[in-house]
Amino acid sequence: MDMKFKVIVHDAKEGGYWAEVPVIPGCATEGDSFEEMLENLYEAVKGCLSIVR
Repeated sequence: MDMKFKVIVHDAKEGGYWAEVPVIPGCATEGDSFEEMLENLYEAVKGCLSIVR
């Protein structure tokens, strides 16, 4: 089952990116590149959802 969440991506002041998932409080991550941030985001969402269960 695929779930879709709105993600807000920000440019980090120190370089790279950070992202948050507003519908999951506290679910955020960062990365030095967009690709790294995206990989980290998938892990962050999985981690946040595993706590909710």
